[in-house]
Amino acid sequence: MKKLVFVGCGGIAEYHLGNMLGYKADFLDKHGIELAGFCDIIPERAQAFVDKVGSGKAYTDYRTMYDEIQPNIAFICIPPYCHGELDLETFRRGIHAYVEKPVALDLDLAGEILDVIRRNNVITAVGFQCRYGRVSDLARQFCAEHRVAFVDMTRMGGIPGTFWWQKKELSGGQIVEQTIHNFDIVRYALGDPIEVCTFGTRGFVGNVPDYDTEDLTTTIVRFENGALGTFSTGCYAEGPGCCENKIVFSAKDCRLDYHLLDKVVLYDSSAKEEEGASVVKGDGRMRGSNEGVVTKGEGDTGSIAEQTFLKAVLTGDPSQIRSPYSDGIKSLAFTLACNESMAKGGVVRVRTF
Repeated sequence: MKKLVFVGCGGIAEYHLGNMLGYKADFLDKHGIELAGFCDIIPERAQAFVDKVGSGKAYTDYRTMYDEIQPNIAFICIPPYCHGELDLETFRRGIHAYVEKPVALDLDLAGEILDVIRRNNVITAVGFQCRYGRVSDLARQFCAEHRVAFVDMTRMGGIPGTFWWQKKELSGGQIVEQTIHNFDIVRYALGDPIEVCTFGTRGFVGNVPDYDTEDLTTTIVRFENGALGTFSTGCYAEGPGCCENKIVFSAKDCRLDYHLLDKVVLYDSSAKEEEGASVVKGDGRMRGSNEGVVTKGEGDTGSIAEQTFLKAVLTGDPSQIRSPYSDGIKSLAFTLACNESMAKGGVVRVRTF
């Protein structure tokens, strides 16, 4: 019997627990995985998880939970600013863990955690579940088959209601806490960045107490393969008409529009002009096509990511995990470089691991 515990019982933990209850009989029970413990500094939250599962024990101290239950597996679902000693203690004890993103707010700390993971030979996964979607596979395939020259990422939305999200010192800001999913998908599909230059602005969000992060940022990115990119993300939107969540991968004869977890649209300009495809005229003018081949996303990527991690723990084979901690730290480095660029001004090289 493998014992699984939750550290943190907030919103993202509720999402994971809801998934698990959906496949409890067919997967957890079948493979001997027990939902054994739930820890949160708010006792009512932990107890609510016990009530939902109908078993297990609630805790307010993770060390006490670890001592009593001796778990094999932990789902670490805590706010960004809480990562640190908790993660280190988890991995020192040899507990395999699924860690929600971002894995830390400091790269030196994340590097220290990675060293402990490697020394103790534990299996990890980071909560970049978007990697497990069909549309993400197609984006990765597109980048492998075409020489992408330019990437344009846009994510515009509103402000989450969680108090810590609005404080940059606690969340890392929108790039690090939220749009890191988009940064990660570009890394997964295209490859790693070399350097970034980020500009931020404020003044578009009002009447939000204790809010001190950027309303909008735009980043210029240079990638290892020579491609360039622009990444824009904002939290000023107040209506659905203002929102967007899209990544455009552009090659010389085609492009792919990736709508996060929803669909991809392929525009292939190899067709003849009369068929409505994009055509470059002799003087450089271009006429664009309004039609593309649409492929919709399928399945719950969160459940797929969770079960992939759990199967890895059961078999001892982590090869199918698409974002272990050793890779997740690279997406953190990408986003923290953007914050550093805003703070210092100018171009910042992305740290490598």
